[in-house]
Formats: sequence, C-alpha cells, structure tokens
Amino acid sequence: MKTRIHSVESMGTVDGPGIRFIVFFQGCSMGCKFCHNRDTWDRHSGHEVSVDELIEKIKAGLPFFKNANGGVTASGGEPLLHAEFVEELFRRCKEELGITTTLDTSGCIELTDSVKAALKYTDYVLLDIKHMVDEKHKNLTGRHNDLVFAFAEYIKTLPLEIWIRHVVVPGYTTDMQDVEALALYVKSLGENVKRIDILPYHMMGIYKWEEMGLPYPLEGLEPPTPEILNEIKQILEKYNKNVYL
Repeated sequence: MKTRIHSVESMGTVDGPGIRFIVFFQGCSMGCKFCHNRDTWDRHSGHEVSVDELIEKIKAGLPFFKNANGGVTASGGEPLLHAEFVEELFRRCKEELGITTTLDTSGCIELTDSVKAALKYTDYVLLDIKHMVDEKHKNLTGRHNDLVFAFAEYIKTLPLEIWIRHVVVPGYTTDMQDVEALALYVKSLGENVKRIDILPYHMMGIYKWEEMGLPYPLEGLEPPTPEILNEIKQILEKYNKNVYL
C-alpha cells in the first residue's frame, strides 16, 4: 500500500510520549489561518511512500523508540485522510515491532469504517480542538466544528489515551468565556483525557506561506503574552488535571 507524505522526523519528542518516528502526511481537512505546515495542505504534493518503506525506516531506530517508551506518530496535514494506510502502518508497528502508535489529528473527518479501523490500532490521540464556537471555528479554520465534536465523542469510548491540544491565537481564541467552555467540554470527555497542552501561536511557519507565494492571513499578529497564557491555564486547571504550557 502506498500514499503521499510530506516528510518524516526520526527522533521527535513532542508529538506523543517518549522518542517517536513521525510521519507527516500530505493533505489537510482544514485551512487554519495560523498553520505552520502550509505546504502539507495539497494532498497531491510531497512524495509517494509505501508502508514497507516506512517500516524499514522505523526499524533503524527501534532500540531508541523501545528504550524511551516511544513509537510512531501519524501527523500532517491530516493523517486520517489516509486512514487505510494509517491502519496498516499502525497494525504492523504494534504486531511486528511492538511499539506504541499515536495519531495527531484535528478530528475534522468523517467517522468512516476506515477511520474507525485505524483507531483500533491507536494508543494515543492528540486531538487539537481549535475553537468551541462554530462560527469562530469556521473563521479561523475554514471549517465547521461538528465533525470535531463527533470525533471526540467517539474516541472517548475507546481504550486509548486522549491528549488535548489547543492553540492560543490572540484575538481568535483568547475570549475567556470560550476558554471556560473548552475547559468544561474537555472535562466531559472523561478519564481518557490524560493531559491538555496549551500551544502558543507562533510565527515560525510564515516563511512557508511566503515561499509558496501566498499572503499570510495573520500578518502582523504577535504571539500571546505570558499573562494571557497563564490566565488560560488557570481556567483549564479549574476543571481538568495535567494542563501544560
């Protein structure tokens, strides 16, 4: 089986537990204004790769992954646009290599049989909830958030760990009433949620937009202040454990 990916990272340390081999898939189901991986949106870009090729690359670092309680992470773009490929990759990682699997997703995807099959071989889901308010979500990402919540409600019933991610974008996700709604919603997802990561908006991906000849939607926007980040952290901690900034 083959599909198109953007790149791989052989020693990732922030996209799931331990040291991880990260596959960045081509294609995305959103169009976030703050995206730092703009070059992953086009599903037809990147290069073609097979599951066999990836397994061989993963084997090269297998001692590191096992010793550091690591494994493989599917990221992107949106990896679940390649659900059948992810299912086979994750199944082989678990059955042949004995390492954990992590899915880094926006959740903005139809719950097809292929998606559900991929989740059967997933140990951790890093779910990035962009915004609780639908019209604000659409303004920020170009998509409604109904699929995201349907995905979240489904995965909370599965035997896997959920790590929530939330990007703090000044003027877009810094209304504290919206943050309170997020805090309450994450609490409703139950014991499967093991941590919440607050991710400050940054400008490190602007050059990718420029290289593609595209105007950057948030031109001139500065990262959030420490005061705003700490206020958001305090609100999330009112209802949830293990909030990280």
